[in-house]
Order: sequence, then C-alpha cells, then structure tokens
Amino acid sequence: MSTRTDTGGVDPVIESRDQLIAAFSKGEKPKDRWRIGTEHEKFVYSRKDHHAPSYDERGGIHTLLIGLTRYGWNPVFEGDNIIALSGSDGTISLEPAGQLELSGAPLENLHQTCAETGRHLEQVKYVGDMLGLGFLGLGMWPDKSREELPIMPKGRYDIMLRHMPRVGSLGLDMMLRTCTIQTNLDYGSEADMAQKFRVSLALQPLATALFANSPFTDGKPNGFLSYRSHIWSDTDPHRTGMLPFVFEDGFGYERYADYALDVPMYFVYRDGKYIDAAGHSFRDFLAGKLSVLPGEKPTEKDWEDHLSTAFPEVRMKSFLEMRGADGGPWNRICALPAFWVGLLYDQGALDAAWDVVKDWSMEERQILRDSVPKLGLDAPIGGGRKLRDIAGQVVDIARSGLAARARLNGSGDNETGYLSFLDEVVASGKTNAERLLDRYHGEWQGDLSHVYAEESF
Repeated sequence: MSTRTDTGGVDPVIESRDQLIAAFSKGEKPKDRWRIGTEHEKFVYSRKDHHAPSYDERGGIHTLLIGLTRYGWNPVFEGDNIIALSGSDGTISLEPAGQLELSGAPLENLHQTCAETGRHLEQVKYVGDMLGLGFLGLGMWPDKSREELPIMPKGRYDIMLRHMPRVGSLGLDMMLRTCTIQTNLDYGSEADMAQKFRVSLALQPLATALFANSPFTDGKPNGFLSYRSHIWSDTDPHRTGMLPFVFEDGFGYERYADYALDVPMYFVYRDGKYIDAAGHSFRDFLAGKLSVLPGEKPTEKDWEDHLSTAFPEVRMKSFLEMRGADGGPWNRICALPAFWVGLLYDQGALDAAWDVVKDWSMEERQILRDSVPKLGLDAPIGGGRKLRDIAGQVVDIARSGLAARARLNGSGDNETGYLSFLDEVVASGKTNAERLLDRYHGEWQGDLSHVYAEESF
C-alpha cells in the first residue's frame, strides 16, 4: 500500500471537477515514454522458529530496514519510526503485518525490471542472513493466524484496521496475511486507457489463475488455489470488484472519477499525521462539509491519497495497476509484468486480446471472477469452455507483443523469455498452488513447515 510523505511544494486546493479528472489525464504519455513499474511483496519470518518478527524486536523489521541502508537506501519516517526506504530502485515499504514490499522504479524494459528485482532480493537476503530472517514467496501466510502477526507503526493502518471489520469479514486477512505482485503500466490517451482497462480487467482472473499461490490457511489446505483472491470478495464491497461500468459505452476518466468519489474515505493526511475519516464522503469534503475537517476543502494530494484507497481488480491513478496475482518467487515476479506488457504495450497484441474477451457478458465476467479463486484454470468462461482453454492463446498473444517490442538485452535476447514460467503452467495445466498441494499430501506428509524451504527466496 502507498506510503505517504510530506514532499513540500504547492498542493492546490480542488476548485473544479477538471482537477479531479486531471489526476488521470496527466498520466498520458507518448509510447516512447511508456514505462514498467513492478511491485512485489514477501513475508518476513525468523529462520529459527518461523515466527513473523515485530517492528521493535531485536533483529526485527526496524533492524532489517536499518540494515538495508548500507545499499544507499534513504529512511522515510512517520513520527520517530522508519516506515519505508527510498532510493534509485524505487521504494521499500511495509505492509500492515510487516510484509516487505519493493515498489520498483518506472523502467523501460523487462530486462531492467528483472535486474532491479535481482538487486533487491540479493540485498534483503544478505541482510536477512545477518539477522536470521527469511523471505517467503506466497500469496497468503500458510500457517499464521491474525493474532500471531505483528502490526507495523503506520497511522494509515491503524485507521484501516479499525474500519475493516465494519464492512467485511476478511479485510483484516487482506491486510495482515496476504502478499501480491503488481504491475503498473502507462497509457497514451483516454481511448488507449479505456481499451487497456477493459482488456486487463476482463483478463485479470486469468492472471489470478496462472499465478495462484495461496492454497493454505492456518496450517492446512483452505479449499482454494488463490485464497488471497477470495479474500478480496469479502473485504469491502464499496471499493473492490470488477467495475461493470468500465465496459459501458463512453467509459473514460470522468466515469472513473465518479466511481472514486463514491468510494468511502479512509483518512486525511495533515502535518505528518493521519486523521480518521473512515466511512465519510469525499463529495462532502469537496463541499467543505467533512466533519473531521469542518470548512476545509481537499487538495490535489488528498485526491491522490483517496484514489489509493480503492481496491478494484484493476486500479487507475495516473497509470493502470494490475492487481490480480498472488505473491511468488523470483521467476513469477518477472513473469507478471512480462504477461501484461506483452498484452498491453503492442497495439496488435492489445487488439488480439480484446478479440478474445470482447463478447463476454458482464454476468460471464463476474462468474469467472467469483469462480477462479477456487477453480483456477478450470473456472468457466462461457460456451462450455474453461479458462485453461484460452490460457495458451493469451500467453502466445503476450509473447507476440513482447517480440514486436524487440527490446534486447546485452546478449541480444528479447523479453519473451520472461514468460517461461507461464509456459510451464500452461503446458502442465497445473498452477503452483496445485503443485504445493500435491507435495503437502505426498512427500511432505501433511507437514507444512516444508513450505519454508521450498518457497523462500
């Protein structure tokens, strides 16, 4: 989740609807300036006993952040606490229960993305080795209850932790027990944004299936392949979901702004502190009628903050965020941006991907979204078919898009090699979640502690 800092400078008060829409239109870039931003989270654990370390304990999360400063990362404070690090490779931040996230820099190609990921993992593993910490690449804590997990000292999280139980039964699990990989991508115009949004939203369940990696909860199988994805179905219906309006005629920046205005607020950030505004209306804020800040109107930064509190399957800020995948190890971190860049950054591939999904009804899209956490590639897509029946076709479209980009590394290789993990899933028909379940019921003999050796970085 976003880490808010005081950056100084002018922060204009919102006086017109145009300023709301400008948050999206300012993201428009010519194709030669389109970039790739990759975010990935991992669970931190003690190698001695597999507990999740607290912020303050000796050799815990605070010590880990301090250790990473040896690589030139700069501390970001909230009050007296270091809650993030900033540097040339982006931002390292903390999720609510100490999950460690790299929000990578905007990069030109996937070779740079994988190099950035490699640097980050080498750094955290080196510091982790000194502290006796390991890093687990899954979409869900396999064996930790909510009560066993620490809470990081971030004001935003305090507000969300109080509010989540009011609006859903699984929001605390989302915050405390899940990890994801996300990709942030650019658009060239409002029409380009709309096509990319529709394609990526329709195919987000395919990404969920291909990257399914959260089959365990509380030390045993949970009946799902992506329990992390299921959690989002009962987190907060006001800020999650498949956004049917995206597929309606006339969809654009203004319609998304209307959606975001209807998302209840979480907070307002003032003078380094978070003010609890959970459940209040941003429309009231625009009218100067927000009860926690009477008479005050929002700034453009308040609107940016608010946009970060909506959690649909695809989210728009000044770029599009792909949000459907479970966390996983190194090869999956590289495969996710490869999948979406291949589909969305070449017009021929984008058009071909739209041809695959354009005739799906909203009911079919919703059934697919609801089915995929449990069924994975066996989720239905209409016409008596299953998701696995189009998985290879879509991965091949992504490959064609990457080949057309022709972004080469020093050895002359293009970016298509980063799809190898997905090729393996398609060829075998088995997701990583299913492979883990096979091991659990087979060679592990029901002992889930083996997952730490198998799925750590």
